[in-house]
Amino acid sequence: MKVLLDFVDRHRRGAAVGIYSVCSAHPDVLRAAMTHALAGAQPLLIESTSNQVNQFGGYTGMRPADFRDFVHRLSDEVGLPRERLILGGDHLGPNCWQAETPQEAMARSEVLIAQYVEAGFRKIHLDCSMPCATDPAVLSDEVVAERAARLARVAEAAWARAGGEAPVYIVGTEVPVPGGAHEELDSLAVTRPAAAQRTLAVHQEAFAAVGAGAAWARVIGLVVQPGVEFDHDKVIDYRPDLARELSATIAGHPGLVYEAHSTDYQTSDALSALVRDHFAILKVGPGLTFALREALWSLVDIEQEWLGPDASPDLRQTVLSVMQEQPGHWQKYYQDSDRVRLDLQYSLSDRIRYYWSHPRVAEAARRLLDRLDRASPSGLPMTLISQCMPWQYEQIRAGRLKNSATALLDSSVHRVLQQYALACNPMNLN
Repeated sequence: MKVLLDFVDRHRRGAAVGIYSVCSAHPDVLRAAMTHALAGAQPLLIESTSNQVNQFGGYTGMRPADFRDFVHRLSDEVGLPRERLILGGDHLGPNCWQAETPQEAMARSEVLIAQYVEAGFRKIHLDCSMPCATDPAVLSDEVVAERAARLARVAEAAWARAGGEAPVYIVGTEVPVPGGAHEELDSLAVTRPAAAQRTLAVHQEAFAAVGAGAAWARVIGLVVQPGVEFDHDKVIDYRPDLARELSATIAGHPGLVYEAHSTDYQTSDALSALVRDHFAILKVGPGLTFALREALWSLVDIEQEWLGPDASPDLRQTVLSVMQEQPGHWQKYYQDSDRVRLDLQYSLSDRIRYYWSHPRVAEAARRLLDRLDRASPSGLPMTLISQCMPWQYEQIRAGRLKNSATALLDSSVHRVLQQYALACNPMNLN
């Protein structure tokens, strides 16, 4: 964790540096992130959320140790040294068990935290901001802090058993909903400076009260709302003028930066401004799988125009059929029946990301890529790439991108990550 501690120290001493966190379990996204990391000297921070990966398997079917092994297998395939990887756990707390009583949900959360730390995850986001079954609709800062401190104590005990580097922690009470807003947004309130100060004070007190003062010394980030979010089809862009006072507030807390969630779809300038204003840990997840889906849909169009009746079964139709058959991951989010088909495919909240690992979908995607690459060993028709993927067309013409279906797919993720890499390290021109 020296890498993260050093990064925070450099940022607090005035360097315009940050770090981005890839919050995805999609193998193609992770491979692309790893190949992108190979081109630079920065570490790669990969985080799984509690609903993706938990002691019951989450929606990926993976427990924390399984996800660690999965990431390590991919990094070995790509050639990215494991020591360049940092594993983190995002929204670790009662998020998955909000329908249960606080006692039941926190007991499950303790098991969750212990398994993450014992599996080698060392950046731990303690998120107890959500109410459980018998809680009031809005939890007080004191309750959130007390529960977070309880989980920090469990994490410290798990680290003592497992050994290795000490974990670092992220805390906060104004935590954006994982995966973007569920409702349509017109505006967003920035966290008040007094609220940020209070959050830190009550958490420090709660950590001390349970004997976790040593863990508090390794809290490196506070989750606040800087005024960035996205819903199904709109992005709330970062406005530095609205966050000026909040940005200045962190100056009184050495060793801390802000962690910004839901930065997906922000512009390059906005990402750079966030880092400059001390929102130095940038989380991105749905924006990466959204870019991947855009590339896959473009490859479907290329295949159908190029190969015609010999094209493989339509990946789009396969995905939509599976989503309609198994609506559990999207039904409560997409309520407008007139635009369900549009939202299923194109919504910025990207609920489609939950279906890429389905066997029928994964097989259809594999067949698409294999068929395109087999159809012409010299590459896909450049005219169709120009039509469907104009940015990639320019990259191929410039000699910066290989003409293959897999390379075109990876490049869609690389393009997003490059925005984050340049915002976090402006001198990194790779």
